Amino acid sequence: MAKRKELTGKQKAAILLISLGPDVSAQVFKHLTPEEIEKLTLEISSVKKVDGDQKEEILEQFHEITMAQDYISQGGIGYAKTVLEKALGEEKAQAILNRLTSSLQVKPFDFARKAEPNQIINFIQNEHPQTIALILSYLDSEQASQILSELAPEMQADIAKRIALMDSTSPEIIAEVEQVLERKLSTTVSQDYTQTGGIQAVVEVLNGVDRGTERTILEALEVEDPELAEEIKKRMFVFEDIVILDNRAIQRVIREVDNDDLRLALKVASDEVKEIVFSNMSSRMVETFKEEMEYMGPVRLRDVEESQSRIVSVIRRLEEIGEIVIARGGGDDIIV
Repeated sequence: MAKRKELTGKQKAAILLISLGPDVSAQVFKHLTPEEIEKLTLEISSVKKVDGDQKEEILEQFHEITMAQDYISQGGIGYAKTVLEKALGEEKAQAILNRLTSSLQVKPFDFARKAEPNQIINFIQNEHPQTIALILSYLDSEQASQILSELAPEMQADIAKRIALMDSTSPEIIAEVEQVLERKLSTTVSQDYTQTGGIQAVVEVLNGVDRGTERTILEALEVEDPELAEEIKKRMFVFEDIVILDNRAIQRVIREVDNDDLRLALKVASDEVKEIVFSNMSSRMVETFKEEMEYMGPVRLRDVEESQSRIVSVIRRLEEIGEIVIARGGGDDIIV
């Protein structure tokens, strides 16, 4: 009997989603990136037939991995290994933990994520800025935002820049920093390099800090690294975020932006964005916009993105001069 070909991770994921059915799969897709959805969709479309035994095997693997992750979250890798060995035997337990290697690598500093921000601040405030940047890049963005806001102002921009420019960090360095934090975690299960930090990481942190902290950091970065500061600002508010503005702010934006830009931007916007923008226009203006958008025909994505970028620039300028307020963390955005 011919040996069955070993499936790739993507193929297993595709068969799992097929087995779970369209309703559950749709919920899973909501938690994936567009690139992941595209890859999985292509993989699912290439599956012609799912063998019954194969389906059961993949569902069992999924159950075992989920169970192992649950044990890890309860008491760490050592606890998970002990429980799995008792339940399934040493060989199978090790095989399950090996399958989890890649997902375990994105969970360094788990103990820090469970701690209060003030506890972490007391421990790390005198550490080297690169060490602080590494730790913050692994924390939840809300938690990291609170910590960054409490650090000395002269350190904030430096740490934000280090997070933005951080690329990959070796398991050895991560392990060394964790030992400084007096907690041993298995971050070196595999010697692959772990992706952390980056511009998006610092954007998520800055989106959570108060307006004063954000302004201090960006102003310092504009002096030290103007290109980085501009890239961060571009990502901090995207066109679809217009839904978080209040009606008064949206009306102010509509008056300020070019109508051609707004029509192009709305052409491919979500229904939620269109609804909130149209609800702040007169009925006559809405009718005109819809007619002109319909007659517009196909548009180039690059043109749409440029229009949306110009509108975002207007929104950020209006915020800078105090004409509108973008809700974010901290107390100085509370309107009374």
